[in-house]
This record gives sequence, C-alpha cells and structure tokens, in this order.
Amino acid sequence: MATRRNVHYTPLDTDDNDDIGDRNRPFDPRFDYTPKALDKVPWKSIVLALFLLFLGTGLLFLSYFIFTGHMGGDQSQGFGLLALGFLSFLPGFYETRLAYYAWRGAKGYRFSAIPDY
Repeated sequence: MATRRNVHYTPLDTDDNDDIGDRNRPFDPRFDYTPKALDKVPWKSIVLALFLLFLGTGLLFLSYFIFTGHMGGDQSQGFGLLALGFLSFLPGFYETRLAYYAWRGAKGYRFSAIPDY
C-alpha cells in the first residue's frame, strides 16, 4: 500500500479541560438536543407498516382457508402463503405497535424509533 507523504497533520490541543461550560469550543449542531425533532411523525413508514400488517393478515387468512379446505388449492400453496404472511405480518405488527405506543405517549416509545423513508 502506498503511503501519502504530502499529508500535513495538525497537532491536537494539549489542554485537557473538559468542563461543560467551556466557551472555547465551537458549537456543533450534531449534538444539539431538540425534542421536537424526535417527535416528527414518519407518515410514510406508518402507512407502510399498516400495509404490511393488513397484507400479512390477509395472506395468513388465505393460508388458513387452504389448510382447512374452505378454499381450493394445494398444500404447497398454503405453506407458501403462510411463509409470506409471516414475513409481512411480523414487521408490520412491530412498526404499527411502536407507532401506536408513541402516539399514546407510553414511556420509552418515541416516533424517532421508527425509521423514516
């Protein structure tokens, strides 16, 4: 691996003063806590979670009807619908539950826990 010989480094400060009220450090907005930014509702994610929840529920019902014989189909189709139903129901239920508890204001649940798309 080639080395870079034209890189100029600057020495670090030798001052070990880590007081909270240190005014010599510049303001860094990454570490600024704003509670309103955490309460932004991710509507697209909630709609996607509800869609996955209803799709998974529908697929699970279809697989149930195939297994019980109320609907025509092969056993392999029932297992396929069952697997797809679980794969869509579980993340939909989890995200919907997070959104519901955050909406209710339950302790430990915030809209910031839901990824925003």
